[in-house]
Amino acid sequence: MNAWELTDCPRIRSPARLKSDRVRQADVLLLPERVVLLNETAGAILSMCDGRTSVAEIIRALEDRYRQTGLKEDVLEFLRTAAEKGWVETWKPASLTP
Repeated sequence: MNAWELTDCPRIRSPARLKSDRVRQADVLLLPERVVLLNETAGAILSMCDGRTSVAEIIRALEDRYRQTGLKEDVLEFLRTAAEKGWVETWKPASLTP
């Protein structure tokens, strides 16, 4: 995927799973044959990649959570990289498809 639209609803691509690792006190992304240790922000973004929450809603939620503005480009860049790595994919909920 080259570009994410603000209306796209990303979801974690199967068979990957997001899990909280109590030992590491961090979120991890479980993939076949590997585990990716996520920083707090990456975990926060991926936790909202449920196929129902739009990119715009993710950006607003993060700006509220971290009391910052202007996170749009950072979130879009993370999603682009995550899609290239096969962690996420865009999903159009049935209610949004014509």
